[in-house]
Amino acid sequence: MLLLILLCLPGIGGCGEKGRNEDADNIIFNSEAGPDNEDKKTISAELSYVCSMETEYAENFRADYYENEKKEKYVLLEIIQDGTEVLVVPEGGKVPSDLAESVIVMQRPVKDLYLVASAAMDLFVALDSLDSVKYSGQKQENWYIPEAAKAMEEGRILYAGKYSKPDYEMIVSNGCSLAIENTMIFHSPDVIEQLNNFGIPVIVDRSSGEEHPLGRVEWIRFYGALLGREEEAEAIFKEESDLMKEIESDEKSGLTVAYFYITSNNLVQVRKSTDYIPKMIEIAGGKYIFDDLDDGTAKSTVNMQLEEFYNQAKDADIIIYNSSIDGGVESVDDLTGKFALLKEFKAVKEGRVYCTTNDSYQQSLSVAYMTEDIHSILKGKEEGLHYIYKCR
Repeated sequence: MLLLILLCLPGIGGCGEKGRNEDADNIIFNSEAGPDNEDKKTISAELSYVCSMETEYAENFRADYYENEKKEKYVLLEIIQDGTEVLVVPEGGKVPSDLAESVIVMQRPVKDLYLVASAAMDLFVALDSLDSVKYSGQKQENWYIPEAAKAMEEGRILYAGKYSKPDYEMIVSNGCSLAIENTMIFHSPDVIEQLNNFGIPVIVDRSSGEEHPLGRVEWIRFYGALLGREEEAEAIFKEESDLMKEIESDEKSGLTVAYFYITSNNLVQVRKSTDYIPKMIEIAGGKYIFDDLDDGTAKSTVNMQLEEFYNQAKDADIIIYNSSIDGGVESVDDLTGKFALLKEFKAVKEGRVYCTTNDSYQQSLSVAYMTEDIHSILKGKEEGLHYIYKCR
């Protein structure tokens, strides 16, 4: 019981302390206590609700903690957008007999995962839980995370096909407990159906939909709860959160920033104003060049014609090219070769052109350090950058 109480304390297990019920032998930290929530919290007659994780920035998942009569800890994870629920059962613990059929059951130790959501891989590495992953949706040569590439080289993680074409024979014959997909899977809904037909449950990582950059980082608490690494997850999240708060407290530069990518069909892909990248620019002390950009879709990006982009972004003080998508840009000449009118941009003329590194899109935990990079270049500092480099 003491362990469960500690896990429910803020900063340890992630549960909030909005309501507190004290009894001589029973202290419960309960974020949504009260009769109005009683039915909502009942998932099994064999489990008692204890508390809920209080997320600070993430809006796309929740975690509720339960215990059985033996005081063993269970965690119910929910992906809020689609209502997918995963009950994490302690090692050796009994699976409740009266769970709803829709609830996915994962018994610790969690293993044999098919990880297609590549941005989550560095979370598994940070949580020292790479051995939970058995299959990858990326080939070895496509990983910029050394630990993942090495695990594949040594055969500890197997390539099981990309999101739209998994190797069903491999993952079924060798055993797979759960497929963790990214939102691209919605372009291939038949894959979800087929995996389910083979008895392999699917969850969709929604971290990319978090509007606040720290919301993406906070998904480490989701995976910490899944893997039984809550304390490690809390420490990592706190470190990044503290760094972001330190950056945000500094004086604002007021400089404008354009962040973009030129597609293969000569369109410019930019981030919506509500996306996490513009928020990072704001926290770093800059101003995203597009004040109110939203096309009304669920996507985080908007495609523009080259001329439209020129008209709206030519006076940006700094431009950052998202070169992680097309394998990297080495120089300003490489960039202007994609779009000649970039030579007329203020930032190009003044030598304030930057690119992201190839590994940035695979690193969910890069958020605070990339924000620090943006903060540095806004201040005119170019040394010690992590995920951004100057194009010369």
